[in-house]
Amino acid sequence: MRPRTLDEFIGQTHIVGPGRLLRRAIEADRLTSSIFWGPPGCGKTTLLNCIAEKGGLILDCYEIYHRLLQTDKDLLLSIGNRFPGVVENGVLQRKKLGNIVFADQKALSDLNRITHAAVKQEVLRLLTPEPRLAAIDAIGLFEGGLAELCKVTVAITAPVEDRVQRLMTRDGINEDYARARIAAQRPQEEFVALCDHHLENNGTLNATTSVEANNIVNAGEITTPTVKA
Repeated sequence: MRPRTLDEFIGQTHIVGPGRLLRRAIEADRLTSSIFWGPPGCGKTTLLNCIAEKGGLILDCYEIYHRLLQTDKDLLLSIGNRFPGVVENGVLQRKKLGNIVFADQKALSDLNRITHAAVKQEVLRLLTPEPRLAAIDAIGLFEGGLAELCKVTVAITAPVEDRVQRLMTRDGINEDYARARIAAQRPQEEFVALCDHHLENNGTLNATTSVEANNIVNAGEITTPTVKA
């Protein structure tokens, strides 16, 4: 079982402990816009679920992207034009596409350029009208132009072996494919360097989430974001 509330988080409490920055903002409904950013399989969903329990709007860009593949014909067409053969009978063959882009950085950059634009457009739509509390789960946070929408960014990292197991369980993929996905992403150190705060998940899905933070600032209220087109 994942932790379901902030009280169930175990570990260092620099951010989510009683009276700490992130917890104060969530409980006071002042976390009006945040992005939780980290590589695949690091455990972002656990904290996002706690925010959802407080009535926050959770925008999971991974889920948004896969929903758009079912509803956005222009997105599917753009992917198919750039990567011939990966769309069959109107359905994206994800593993076929993955085998291409995870082995070719230029191909991955081209795919990200196509998908980030579509996902950002949908995120902007979902943020209108502006919610009182929102959190975005995004891998391509800065590349996709989502960071500019939010007041706080949090990098969530985890050991590689934990991430491999989580991806295999969540997505039903084999170990080689999971490792290829991880290897295609930027190093975790870059996530940490670019974000305001850092949560290090050293536990397991049924046990603990350990928290590490770099230079936590006792900020005041986290104000409403400016949603840009």
